[in-house]
Amino acid sequence: MQSRLDVVVQAAKKYRRASKKDKGEILDSLVNLTGYNRVYASYLLGLCGKKVLVKGPDGKVYRLVADPKAKKGRRRKKAYGPEVLDSLKRIWAIMDFPCGKRLAPCMEWLIMKLEACGEIKVLPDIRQKLLSISAATIDRLLLPERKILTLKGRSHTKPGSLLKHQIPIRTFAQWDDLRPGFEEIDLVDHGGGSTQGEYLFTLDVTDVATGWTEIRAVKNRAQKWVFEALTLIRDRLPFPLLGIDSDNDSAFINDHLFRFCHANQVTFTRSRAGKKNDNCYVEQKNWSVVRRLAGYGRLETDKQLTILNQIYDVARLYHNFFQPSLKLLSKERVGAKVIKRYDEAKTPYQRVLASDQVEQNVKKRLRETFAQLNPAQLKRKIMRLQMVLSKAGAEEDALIRNVAAEETATFL
Repeated sequence: MQSRLDVVVQAAKKYRRASKKDKGEILDSLVNLTGYNRVYASYLLGLCGKKVLVKGPDGKVYRLVADPKAKKGRRRKKAYGPEVLDSLKRIWAIMDFPCGKRLAPCMEWLIMKLEACGEIKVLPDIRQKLLSISAATIDRLLLPERKILTLKGRSHTKPGSLLKHQIPIRTFAQWDDLRPGFEEIDLVDHGGGSTQGEYLFTLDVTDVATGWTEIRAVKNRAQKWVFEALTLIRDRLPFPLLGIDSDNDSAFINDHLFRFCHANQVTFTRSRAGKKNDNCYVEQKNWSVVRRLAGYGRLETDKQLTILNQIYDVARLYHNFFQPSLKLLSKERVGAKVIKRYDEAKTPYQRVLASDQVEQNVKKRLRETFAQLNPAQLKRKIMRLQMVLSKAGAEEDALIRNVAAEETATFL
């Protein structure tokens, strides 16, 4: 199928040799075929193939032929050159490759923090450009880098029927808690696509109001380990645990956890079966935090469990203090279109500081912790531990292959 400009080029050849009456018919035909405005179509037909004699600086006369298909060169100089892009890519990598809407609002305090830690050195003119850069421009500049980076997981949730009818159902639409302390919890499996044997799980706990996320690896989905990890996470939260909401997994829907919540006056609710959006706050963290840290491979040994929890100990500081997120403010349907409005990107740490429900001594302790942290150093430590985790898995795989080869040789 020809493009509209190809059609214009062919029509222009007839247009130049046609009579006045025929020119009108050619113009009408072109307008109907291309959908161009009549004045613009007439301009293109007159321009295409037009010849102009121009005297060059060397004294020679040159003949220029107009071509509407030729693209005009860029007239305006680029506002953000290679030096700005280099600094932007450095900051983007330290922040774990966020989108422009998450990165742009954090530029002011982030540049100050990284300079104070000695991670970057930005000249005044580049600093001014980085502070004024828009979210859309960040995404456009980093598009080639983002294309280089790009998995899906499987759910192994087993329904728990015990006490199911005693735990009230909560849906996403009914949740309207602005007070920190109400958590959504979920288990992420590390079976590598297979449910055979025992393998590790990650307990993901996400606060609805602030986005504060705590994660802990457990050796399997037994109630004992899940409850032990949840107790540890409760002590790590910067605010009291007021409520938890889970899916219908039997690892959560059990008498052990039910009695614990009742004794400690913790609200315990569950989502509807098969409705993942009821737990949307924690579900989105399953990929953005857990999967990006642990991947999709199979993890099953005690050594891998220890290393994974070391990663999570560092990651909880990195994500809660330095990873901004957007919160949905409103959603409006206009015909078939859904318009969503979000607040300005903030880190969970910033949302905790902004909350009136959190005690001042807790905020003071968080500020002191933030002052001591270096986001680039935390990122490097996470990457080193991820390398150790991958090597631990490779060593186990090699050992299994060697044992299997020895058994085969003995059998033969």
